[in-house]
Amino acid sequence: MAKIPRDPSEILEPFARDCQNVFGDDLVSVILYGSAARGDYVYKKSDINFLVVLTDSGIHDLDKAHPLIKKWSKSRVSTPLFLTKDYINSALDTFPIEFLTMKQHHKLVFGENVLEKLEFKSGDIRLQCERDLRGKLVHLQENYLSSLGKPRVLKMLLQNSLPTFVSIFTALLKIKNKTIPESKSEIVQVTAQEFDLDVTVFEQILQFSANHVKLSKEQLNQLVKKYIEQVRKLTIEVDQL
Repeated sequence: MAKIPRDPSEILEPFARDCQNVFGDDLVSVILYGSAARGDYVYKKSDINFLVVLTDSGIHDLDKAHPLIKKWSKSRVSTPLFLTKDYINSALDTFPIEFLTMKQHHKLVFGENVLEKLEFKSGDIRLQCERDLRGKLVHLQENYLSSLGKPRVLKMLLQNSLPTFVSIFTALLKIKNKTIPESKSEIVQVTAQEFDLDVTVFEQILQFSANHVKLSKEQLNQLVKKYIEQVRKLTIEVDQL
């Protein structure tokens, strides 16, 4: 019976072998990405994410993966991202942030490292950053209002939104030709400095999301309001880049 691994490295080779058994010569690569590749994996809480790259013919036989997905879901493996090399290369102008984040933190488990040589255009990254920031700003505002100030809902709002903003921050540092740090906290610090943001807001969110600090209902509401203000400020600055 499949178990949740204490360390993602425990399942890398078995998962890759299963992919090979399912897709054979149509399997191009298996790549670990997300928190497990970034060093942020938390036992029984974090999902394990794989990019599975297939040939053009293999991508048409995804139904073969049903047993594989069922088996590995018991080990907290999310439904893998099945793509082809052509799709990745043609989507860099549409989803540069997602692929940049993967390139920044990944581990090759099997086959060809299709992420290693990816190159991104600053204009494409800036456009997606602005689009995502505007969308996330509206999303934050709507969810803050619909929460009615309830602490449990606000905590979920912060925990669910922060990873997306860390990805956007990573992309913005790429535009600025800055060295991208490894840890979330360092990425937040450098981005706050570069865009004149209030770093204490984001540091407090990181601490709260990790259950390192306790906040009263009033403190939590004030934190979310400040969070929205900082995202609004960043959106304006990115628009002017």
